[in-house]
Amino acid sequence: MFDIFNLNTWQQFFFNGGPVVTVLLLVGFVLWFLILERFLFIQFEFPSRVNMSVTSWMKRSDQYSWNAHKIRECLISESKQSLERGCSTIKVLIAVCPLLGLLGTVTGMLGVFEIISLTGNSDAKAMGSGIYKATLPTMVGLFLALSAMYFNYAIQHKIKYRLDQLADHLNVFHQAPNTIMSSGR
Repeated sequence: MFDIFNLNTWQQFFFNGGPVVTVLLLVGFVLWFLILERFLFIQFEFPSRVNMSVTSWMKRSDQYSWNAHKIRECLISESKQSLERGCSTIKVLIAVCPLLGLLGTVTGMLGVFEIISLTGNSDAKAMGSGIYKATLPTMVGLFLALSAMYFNYAIQHKIKYRLDQLADHLNVFHQAPNTIMSSGR
């Protein structure tokens, strides 16, 4: 059984997985750091930015001209840029994790084939141990990628929701006064 609090268990895990597992865990650390940072930014930092954008928009005396419309688009675009910072890196790291796992599997299998060719022995027990060591990086890479995909989707959903919310806030102030009054709401 895998005891997560036992140092010997982790040392054995890294030994069995080879150097690729160490690289995968470093990539996973960066990946989860970026995911956590995006969640914290969206939850705590971005609402104050929305308030600043809405406040600056409301202070404008001209909200109906072509220039005002472009300023509104600029406010939304700047917000989108701040929300999506780091998201492309998250997507790349998600894609890299299974590939690194596959690299670990290929290098591990090369080691198994090298032992077979040197000893001339096709001992099933020795091959099974080597194949276990070879497939461990793939499991780690797939686990990292699949678990991060869910959270990446949640981040994308939150970004879309927050941008729609900002656009709605700015739309209320963007409509001409007779349109707001005649809408019946």
